[in-house]
Amino acid sequence: MIRQTLLLPLLFSHGAFAAAIGDELSHSAIERTQSNVRYDGSYFSIAYPNGDVPENLGVCTDVIIRAYRKIGIDLQRLVHEDMLNNFSDYPSNRIWGLKRTDKNIDHRRVPNLQVFFRRNGDELAITNQAKDYQSGDLVTWMLPGNLPHIGIVSHRISDKTGQPLIVHNIGSGPQLEDMLFKYKITGHYKYRPGD
Repeated sequence: MIRQTLLLPLLFSHGAFAAAIGDELSHSAIERTQSNVRYDGSYFSIAYPNGDVPENLGVCTDVIIRAYRKIGIDLQRLVHEDMLNNFSDYPSNRIWGLKRTDKNIDHRRVPNLQVFFRRNGDELAITNQAKDYQSGDLVTWMLPGNLPHIGIVSHRISDKTGQPLIVHNIGSGPQLEDMLFKYKITGHYKYRPGD
C-alpha cells in the first residue's frame, strides 16, 4: 500500500520512489478490470469523504478514482477541497453552469480531473512516442462526438505494438487495452502525492 511506502521515502531515489508509486497505481488499476461494472454515469448522492457510486456501476473517471482509493488516496476529497479554494480555475461553471462545488460529481468529470492533475501534479508532454508514457501516468483523450475520456497507463506492454496497455472504461467496464494512440490525446499527467 502507498501509505506504507510513504513512510520510507528515503529508501528510494526520487525517480525510484515515483516509479514505485506508478507501479502500485498500475496494479491497482489492472485489478479493477476483474470487476463487473456496467457503464453508467448517472448522478448519485454519495458519502463524503471516501464516497463511491454503487460498485457495479461506473465510468472512465471511476476507474481512476477507485484505483487511487485502493492505494489510499481519496480523489473525491482532494478534488473537492481544491475546487472549494479555486472554483474559478475549474470548468464547472462554463461547462455545466454550476455556481459552487458538488462533492457528489465534481471528481467524476474528466475536465475537472484534468485541472486538478495540472494544478496538483505534473503536466507532461503529449508525444507520439510510447516510451514517454510511464506506468501510473494518466492520459486524457477526446473521443468522437467531443466526449472527454481518461485512463491509466499500465506497466504491461503490448506484444503487438510495443505500447503500454491502458486501463480505462469506454463503455464495457474497466478494460486493459492497447489504445494509447487510438484517439486524440488531450492531456498527460503524473499525480503522485508525497512524491
